[in-house]
Amino acid sequence: MIERYSRPQMKKIWSEENKFDQWLKVEVAVCEAWAELGEIPQKDIVKIRKASYNLNHIAKFLKVTHHDMTAFLNSVAESLDTESRFVHLGLTSSDVMDTALGLQLTQAADILAKDIAGLISVLESKAIEHKYTIMMGRTHGVHAEPTTFGLKMALWTEEMKRNAQRLAEARENISVGKISGAVGTYATVPPQVEEIACARVGLAPAPISSQIIQRDRHAQFLTTLAIIASSLEKFATEIRGLQRTEVREVEEPFEAGQTGSSAMPHKRNPELCERVCGLARLIRGYALTSLENIALWHERDISHSSTERIILPDSCLALDYMLSMFTSIMKGLKVYPENMRRNIEITQGVIFSQRVLLALIDKGLPRGEAYKIVQDNAMKAWEKRKSFLSLLETDRRITAHLSKKELNSLFDYSYYLKYVDDVFKRLRLTKTKRGKKAGKAGSAKLATGVV
Repeated sequence: MIERYSRPQMKKIWSEENKFDQWLKVEVAVCEAWAELGEIPQKDIVKIRKASYNLNHIAKFLKVTHHDMTAFLNSVAESLDTESRFVHLGLTSSDVMDTALGLQLTQAADILAKDIAGLISVLESKAIEHKYTIMMGRTHGVHAEPTTFGLKMALWTEEMKRNAQRLAEARENISVGKISGAVGTYATVPPQVEEIACARVGLAPAPISSQIIQRDRHAQFLTTLAIIASSLEKFATEIRGLQRTEVREVEEPFEAGQTGSSAMPHKRNPELCERVCGLARLIRGYALTSLENIALWHERDISHSSTERIILPDSCLALDYMLSMFTSIMKGLKVYPENMRRNIEITQGVIFSQRVLLALIDKGLPRGEAYKIVQDNAMKAWEKRKSFLSLLETDRRITAHLSKKELNSLFDYSYYLKYVDDVFKRLRLTKTKRGKKAGKAGSAKLATGVV
C-alpha cells in the first residue's frame, strides 16, 4: 500500500483487520440466511454471531495452509464450538472475498465522494470570487483572447460534478455480492441464501456470476478513479503553468519556513501540484491493470488476485490523498489579478484581432481579404513590438472602412465579459461577492492601461 499517502479513514478501510471484519460479516450473514431457511438451529446462530478471529493466529495458520481463507476459517473456528461446522457452509472462497471486497469498495467510494464534494465547494467559491477577474485565455500556450479566472474555476467545478456522477455510477456497479458457490451454479448454496445474505450486508446480489464477480465492475471503478485523478492532474498542470516566473498569475500555498531548494533559497516551486500530476500517472497505470484483469480463464483463475491486492487499495489511498491535497491547494491558492492584467497587455493589443476582422467583414470586405489585412498588422505588432491599435490607425486599408473611434471601440475588454453572467446562471453559480463593481472593473479599455 502507499503508506506515505494514507489518510486514517481510508487507511482503515484497507487494513487487514477491516478486511477480515468484512469477511466475518459476510460469513455471519450467510449463516443467518441458512438459519432463516431452517438449515442452522437458532441456538447455533446465536453463538455464530459472536464469532471472532485472531490476526496472529491467521498469520500462523497461513504459514501452513498458504491459503488466506482457510487460515481465516481456522481462526474463526477457534472462537466457536461444534457450531463452527456451519461457517462457510456450501461456499467457495470468492463468495466471501468478493462480497467483502464489494463492501470495502463502497466504503472507499463514500470517502472519495465526500472528498469530491469538498473540492467542488472550494472551486465554486473561487469561481464566484473571481467571476470577473479578467485574464488571458491561451491556446497552444499562446495568447488567444481574454477570459476570466472565474470561468476557469467554473469549468473545473463542472468537471468535478461529472466526476462525482461517474463515481456514483461506479459505486452502484461495484456494490454487489455473490453467494453462488463453486463456478456460480448455486449447487451447494441456493439463490435464496445469496439474496438474504446480500441484503443483510447492504449489497445487491449479482444477477449472475461465475466463481467470481466479473472484473468489468472493478475495471469501471478503477478507470473512474483514473479519470478523476486525470482531472486533478489537468487542474494542477494549469496551476503549474500559471505559476511560472514569467507568468505568475497564481501560486500554490507556500508556508512559513518552507523551502523550495537545498541550493537556491529563492525557490518557490509548485511541488504540491507536481505531486498530484505524478500520482495521477500511477493511478492510470493501475487502471490499465484492472482492464487486463477482465479476461480470466473459464469460470475463474487468480491472475487478478495478486494485482488487486495492490491496485485497489493503492488507487483509493492515492486518490483520497490527492483530493485532500488539491482541495488544500485551492483553499490557499494565491491569485494575482495585477499580473493577469499585465500579461494581457504584453502583446500590444493583438488579442483584439478577431474583433477587427469581424468589424471589417461587417463593413462588407470578403473574409479572406479582411483576414490578410488584420494579420499583416498583427504580425508587425508581434515582430516590431508596436501597438496593434496604432498600426491599424495608420493602415489605409483599415481606415478606409473603420474610423478611429470605431477602431478604439473594438479594444474593449467588456466585450469578452458580456456573457459571463449567462454561463454562471446556466451552472447555477449565481451568488457573487463583487457584483457590479467587478463588472465595471472588467469593462475598461486597453488604451487606459487598466482592466
